[in-house]
Amino acid sequence: MTQLPKFSMELLHPRYWPIWSGVGLLWLLVQLPYPVIYRVGCGLGHIAQRYMKRRVKIANRNLELSFPEMSAQERHRMIRKNFESVGMGLMETGMAWFWSDKRMARWFEVTGTGMEPVHTLQAQKTGVLLIGIHFLTLEIGARMFGMQAPGIGVYRPNDNPVIDLLQTWGRMRSNKSMIDRKDLKGMIRALKNGEVIWYAPDHDYGKQSSVFVPFFGVEKTATTTGTWMLAKMSKAAIVPFVPRRKPDGKGYELMMLEPECTPPLEDAETTARWMNGIVEKCIMLAPEQYMWLHRRFKTRPEGEPSRY
Repeated sequence: MTQLPKFSMELLHPRYWPIWSGVGLLWLLVQLPYPVIYRVGCGLGHIAQRYMKRRVKIANRNLELSFPEMSAQERHRMIRKNFESVGMGLMETGMAWFWSDKRMARWFEVTGTGMEPVHTLQAQKTGVLLIGIHFLTLEIGARMFGMQAPGIGVYRPNDNPVIDLLQTWGRMRSNKSMIDRKDLKGMIRALKNGEVIWYAPDHDYGKQSSVFVPFFGVEKTATTTGTWMLAKMSKAAIVPFVPRRKPDGKGYELMMLEPECTPPLEDAETTARWMNGIVEKCIMLAPEQYMWLHRRFKTRPEGEPSRY
């Protein structure tokens, strides 16, 4: 299992004081009533849109590629809502890390298929590959799910040791453990032991261990083969979920989708194509809350020009 970070006195060095101060401010902000947090988060998003010009350009290009039929005016509205979600994502990280279970439970409901299918799989000691799309509600979504069915989170260790410690501590509030996203053997072992593994197959991780299959409007999109490898070797069920923020500060839905116990595993390309279809379905449940700021189409087949 991945070696998780631990606190040491070195993390109190003055060079880390700005980070500790920022985290302290975030802690204070998330003590506010949720409707106020919602307004603050959306306001921060509007400020971010004004200054994060490069990310605005990337989001616009992603929407242009994914939805060629979308007008420029529609993209503008989507990007504005998306940056509101960026601001809320920061606030939701603080909520996920610092709110009590009691306060968290007041602000979300489980919808879709509910948790019963997951609990049934757990009772049968069947591994669950929990497909967590990169929504900007990612942190709070993991906390909400973990409160219902604790599992093992897959993550990328942060280069900053203070952030690495804090994100691990925060995510461990509702998880059994964390595992480095590069530790495939550890993930397979956990799935074979009947654990829930949170896994995100929707980002561009480069040419290595990827295949090119359709994703929205882009015919050749680099897509990880990890889903195929994990499901084939562990025989786990695949369970997608969407943590959707309700409008106007009304809370959240933990939307559970139907488990897939017999996914198509003929080859990596077949599985990736199928998985992208599920990812598309999930994104369309809350498109303005998806992480369009990521250069999803940066990796191209040999000889083909950049999309950006």
